[in-house]
Amino acid sequence: MTTDPTAPRPLPGAGRSRTDTPGPDTPGPGGPASPTGPVDPVRDPWRPVMGLALDQARAALPGGDVPVGAVVLAPDGATVLSVGHNEREATGDPTAHAEVLALRRAAAARGEWRLPGCTLVVTLEPCVMCAGALVQARVDRVVYGARDEKAGAAGSLWDLVRDRRLNHRPEVVEGVLADDCARLLTDFFRTR
Repeated sequence: MTTDPTAPRPLPGAGRSRTDTPGPDTPGPGGPASPTGPVDPVRDPWRPVMGLALDQARAALPGGDVPVGAVVLAPDGATVLSVGHNEREATGDPTAHAEVLALRRAAAARGEWRLPGCTLVVTLEPCVMCAGALVQARVDRVVYGARDEKAGAAGSLWDLVRDRRLNHRPEVVEGVLADDCARLLTDFFRTR
């Protein structure tokens, strides 16, 4: 029996209570503390999921794409609805950013375009297109790793996702495994 890689699946450690003792695989709130510094209750819980996004980012490399990866979590915070990585070079599609692909797959998995309660975890701060897509999808939260000072639209260059003129403004958590995410991108561009 083969499994559908796009089907929703629980993260390791799913089903744990938020009051359980966190382990190394505990996703979302209640996850592990930073191994290299003081506990960060905002960013540390997202480290395991960002690890999955980094795995997706690495999957973009064979196709020659910029290594950006994304994961969409279901409202329970423990089920992976979808994953994606950049596929612009591989497909010739200028909209094939990791976030857009992950959002499309999550919407297909849920059977609707609205994704309330869901969290988008991505290795690089979303661009204007991706920020607009996550606002339109009604995602509750965006968690990202590295800032994008040249094209970021979730707090660095622009802050589209928190623009008070819009009808939906997701929570933003930035800087999760930022050094790891940035290093992957830096290494990629050094070889170009």
